Amino acid sequence: MLFLAGCYEMDETVANVYVVRMEAGEEVPVSDANVRLYALGSLDDDFVGEPRFDTTQVTTNEGFTSFNFSSYYVAGQAGFAVLDVECTKGALEGKGLIRIEEMVTNEVTITME
Repeated sequence: MLFLAGCYEMDETVANVYVVRMEAGEEVPVSDANVRLYALGSLDDDFVGEPRFDTTQVTTNEGFTSFNFSSYYVAGQAGFAVLDVECTKGALEGKGLIRIEEMVTNEVTITME
C-alpha cells in the first residue's frame, strides 16, 4: 500500500491597519492609537449575536498595527470576513471596514478626526 499525504504551505491571512490624521493636508501617522477589528455574528431587530471576531491592538510610532487571522482560516472555505475597524486615541476617532481575503495580506488606512 502506498499512502500519499497532500500538504502544502498556506500563506498567512493578515490584516494591516495604518492609522493617520490630516495635518496641513498631509497624512501624519497616529502612534499609540487603539485599533479594534470586529464582526458581529448576526444582526437583526431582536438579537445582536456574539462577536465572531473582536480583537484590539495599539499602533506603533509609524501608525501601524498588524492582525494575523491565519488560525481562523479553514482550507476550502469561500471568502473570509469583512470586519469593522474602530480607532481611538484621546479625542480622535476613526472608523472603516476591511475586507479580509484568505491567505493574503490585506491593508486599510483609517483617517482619525
